[in-house]
Amino acid sequence: MSAIFGPGGIPDNFPYKSAEDMPKWLREQDLDCLEYECGRGVRVSEKAAKALGAAAEAEGIVMSLHAPYFINPANPEPEAISKNTGYVLASCQAARWMGANRVVIHTGSLMGRSRAEAIDIACQVFPVYLKAAEDEGYGDILLCPETMGKINQLGDLDEVLRLCSLSDRLLPTIDFGHLYARTLGADDGQEAMERILDRMEAELGADRASRFHSHFSHVEYTQKGGEKRHRTFADSDGFGPDWAPLAAAIARRGWSPMFICESDGTQAEDAAAMKAVYLRAVVAQTT
Repeated sequence: MSAIFGPGGIPDNFPYKSAEDMPKWLREQDLDCLEYECGRGVRVSEKAAKALGAAAEAEGIVMSLHAPYFINPANPEPEAISKNTGYVLASCQAARWMGANRVVIHTGSLMGRSRAEAIDIACQVFPVYLKAAEDEGYGDILLCPETMGKINQLGDLDEVLRLCSLSDRLLPTIDFGHLYARTLGADDGQEAMERILDRMEAELGADRASRFHSHFSHVEYTQKGGEKRHRTFADSDGFGPDWAPLAAAIARRGWSPMFICESDGTQAEDAAAMKAVYLRAVVAQTT
């Protein structure tokens, strides 16, 4: 097993009009996976989703899906829990149509609460999502809480790992750009990458940690808020994090995560660059 790479959403240089053509195009770029973005709502039709899924299967492209950004597991209001559960189920349905078995979910905002209060609420709400998904026949789809980039959001590394400790059906989405931004650049370099991976393995065990879901991009941040915006690898203003130390750490461990690149418009070409660096690291391990 090895790591796989692909873009989140449709990149600017995609030459076709239909998302159904993405899998063939990605395979031509020597990429392996695609994350379908439902950030503003699950609006894809069954016909379109199944067509994309069939094309992905034909080309050997692994699919995942990003649930709507406005889901907030840290909101304890019964009406909000009901609505958010509905959004999770809609995401699972679209994922099933596409042949995806991973649904990425934001971990939510604090809404004026302390971090301790917010994570306690999320730890009560995620099991609601899991039960509803299982009841609807989606028990095989992994829900993937994501580390977030803004300091006032729920979703630092420990909070996401705590959520994932609730069930084997929860797998972390480790967004290294987000961690870099919310730590104001501290989560960068070899020591930080090894520490993050070690922490995952200690909390989840080697098997689950080795197949984690991931987002990666360079991120611009502010000192007060954390994440400001995603950048591209071509941006020359020193945005991080650096990919090479993480690629080397993954190669050395023999792990097989799914890396979704979320660069701003260049996510496919940057994913290809990530894969090239990773493959060189794999070769270096064997020589």
